[in-house]
Amino acid sequence: MNALIPLVVMLPLLGAAAALIAGKRQRLQVIVTVIALVAVLAVSVVLLVEVDAVGPLIMEVGGWPAPFGIVLVVDRLSALMLVVSAVVLLAVLLFSVGQGMADGDSETPVSIYHPTYMVLAAGVFNAFIAGDLFNLYVGFEILLVASYVLITMGGTGPRIRAGVTYIVVSLISSMLFLASIAMIYGALGTVNMAQISVRMTEIDPSVQLILHVMLLIAFGIKAAVFPLSFWLPDSYPTAPAPVTAVFAGLLTKVGVYAIMRTETVLFAESDVNDALMVVAFLTMIVGILGAVAQADIKRLLSFTLISHIGYMIFGIAMGTVAGLGATIYYIVHHITVQTTLFLAAGLVERQAGSTSINRIGGLLKASPVIAVLFFVPALNLGGIPPFSGFIGKLGLFTAGAQQPSWLVYALIGAGALTSLLTLYALARVWNMAFWRPADEVEKYESPLLEELTEAPGENTDREMKNSPRLMIGVTAAMVVVSVALTVFAGPLYALSSRAGENLNGPENYVRLVFPEGVE
Repeated sequence: MNALIPLVVMLPLLGAAAALIAGKRQRLQVIVTVIALVAVLAVSVVLLVEVDAVGPLIMEVGGWPAPFGIVLVVDRLSALMLVVSAVVLLAVLLFSVGQGMADGDSETPVSIYHPTYMVLAAGVFNAFIAGDLFNLYVGFEILLVASYVLITMGGTGPRIRAGVTYIVVSLISSMLFLASIAMIYGALGTVNMAQISVRMTEIDPSVQLILHVMLLIAFGIKAAVFPLSFWLPDSYPTAPAPVTAVFAGLLTKVGVYAIMRTETVLFAESDVNDALMVVAFLTMIVGILGAVAQADIKRLLSFTLISHIGYMIFGIAMGTVAGLGATIYYIVHHITVQTTLFLAAGLVERQAGSTSINRIGGLLKASPVIAVLFFVPALNLGGIPPFSGFIGKLGLFTAGAQQPSWLVYALIGAGALTSLLTLYALARVWNMAFWRPADEVEKYESPLLEELTEAPGENTDREMKNSPRLMIGVTAAMVVVSVALTVFAGPLYALSSRAGENLNGPENYVRLVFPEGVE
């Protein structure tokens, strides 16, 4: 069973190579990439079933034992992230295929898009199974290099400007991450995470704190926590709809995953939880206030993305089994729902020619299917019972109430306020874009709408287009998946709780990598 682990990285890379060889044979490229992601999904499901039933798996690449060789580790958290990521990547790929069939290759040139997309998938999967910091860095760099191409695809002015910002910020984060790895190796003589965990207590606490903070800043940029999230709202919305959806759903969660893994394995004895809670509080509040001020649907969703990262940092900062379990469930919920909302926003843009609520209306009558596809995940993200958004938030608040302090209570209050403001912002989108009749758009006057911020560089409407059945079908399938998180909340939450138990202290992780002990 261990031999299946490297397949989650090898299959996308082989798919990328095959897509390049296929050149401009569009249908062959589509077939190759879809087969590769379906195979990864199947392997990920098998790994999840296996690790949940038997226990974590480890693969020593090339037969070189740790800490000298590359170690790939799959526990419940890794396996769950692999499954969710594979579902999202496959859905977005099919959505982009539908868009390409309808519009041609102007938005996503097939000869470039498919190989790059598969490389991005390989980087995401590699990050989730990395057992040492340098391999985690390699995973980040693989997905970031691919994302540089995807975010500027199409070559429009706004995309190039946003891409420059994204690339510069990502490079700064990567340099900080690499410098942190060099300092850790210099201080501890290893980059293996299990061995670092054992040796970390041997160095001076002030050095531990420096290393800890450097990694948190590097991962915080990637996860888009406040105040390191300034780059996201202007970067993601300018990309093509499929790229925006996969970026919003997955890439920031890779940063959250890295924070969770390092906090529970490398720095389990280093207490910066209060500082993380302050960061979580500010991320929630500042992010949702930014969302409330937006007129553009995609920028609004980008700000809600930032604000809801705060819930995940809150759960990590608690450091308890209940908090970690609730966080894992919330990550699964947010990846699914945020991706679905961005796909629905892509359909809105095609139908109305714009995503500004100041310029569109009557979508409920014009396209009731798109209205439903936006409405359901919007309620879910807003935390309306009984959806998974409500279940995840309730789990986080319940875990917080088990360790009462003024800071925890402040975060619970901030979380409740963020949920209400999320619902308010999305309800305003529904009221203006869907419920308001189209003939009232020009004559509708409101001082509130005049104060809303439009997307920079996107003040002109685009051509209205019908949405192909494949694009609508994929979005509908993602809505079904998001609803399934509620229908099967019991088993999924139980699985997330068991994953949280695996993260309760680094001992389990160390014993897995070094069953005979570590020096």
